[in-house]
Amino acid sequence: MPTTRRSSGHSRATGRQSTLSFNHRVTKPSAKDLSKPIKQSPLAKHVSSTEKEEPTAEDEAVKIEVEEEPQVAQPEPEPEKSAAELRAEKISDRQIDQYWRKLERERVAKRVHQEDLTLAEKVLRYWDVSSQYGPCVGITRMKRWKRADKLGLNPPLEVLAVLLKEEAKSATGFERAHIDEILNSSVVGSS
Repeated sequence: MPTTRRSSGHSRATGRQSTLSFNHRVTKPSAKDLSKPIKQSPLAKHVSSTEKEEPTAEDEAVKIEVEEEPQVAQPEPEPEKSAAELRAEKISDRQIDQYWRKLERERVAKRVHQEDLTLAEKVLRYWDVSSQYGPCVGITRMKRWKRADKLGLNPPLEVLAVLLKEEAKSATGFERAHIDEILNSSVVGSS
């Protein structure tokens, strides 16, 4: 059975630590003295009063006219491209190929199961498994690249170039990581 705690009046004499007491300290701020006049902000004299005025017939007619105007859908402006996106658009297919060949030279063995993939898909799959840029599951490749760039991880510009080129081609299936597709796929035949 564990020992119980004992409190004694002369704990300092025995070398034990004294207990803390907050009984005498006020921890909440006290109420303000309402007898003193409150200073108003210098901006208070510029603010008009908030009295409610009765609407006139002219005001109601204007409101009806405003409500009757048809709403024209404004086309959404394209978001401005960042400096990295502008640089990535200037990267040619040849430079992307050189980037991939450099990565291949660093390997000891040749990639066996990627012969049927395009260069873009090879680069993007390599990007997916590069863990130094953060997780690839649950986020699109473009968002992952932008997040890594914001965090100062210096993601390869060639990957952004591939993503922009695939986006321009209106290709499908390149937005998400291949690993993400595998993990989120459902089993065929299951109910």
